[in-house]
Amino acid sequence: MKWIRLGGGAGLALALAATGLAAQDSSDEPLYTVLNPTGIAPVIERSAMAPRPDSLDGRTIYLVDVTFNGGDLFLQEMQKWMAVHMPDVKTEFRIKRGIYTADDPELWREIQSVGGMMVMAIGH
Repeated sequence: MKWIRLGGGAGLALALAATGLAAQDSSDEPLYTVLNPTGIAPVIERSAMAPRPDSLDGRTIYLVDVTFNGGDLFLQEMQKWMAVHMPDVKTEFRIKRGIYTADDPELWREIQSVGGMMVMAIGH
């Protein structure tokens, strides 16, 4: 049996051995070094939160649903509550195109065009 030096990638070494790609037991065969392919995560740069307005009066808040189970029901109840308790705030219910990670430039332009704000119900 040929020895394989592990550089943190034990799973890859086992895969090499199982597929027969590991060197056979022979003195003229090279010694394989297996490195961990996951790499090192980059440093995360922190960003400040968006500035918050002093008041929501006169503003438009978009309630955006991404079609996750029941998100639409929650947002519609939120819209009813806001109509009663925050009458000076306009709400717009919208369903975003695609899954929650997909871009919806048309919707974002609409929200920006009225200087609106957004609450997105993504579930969980």
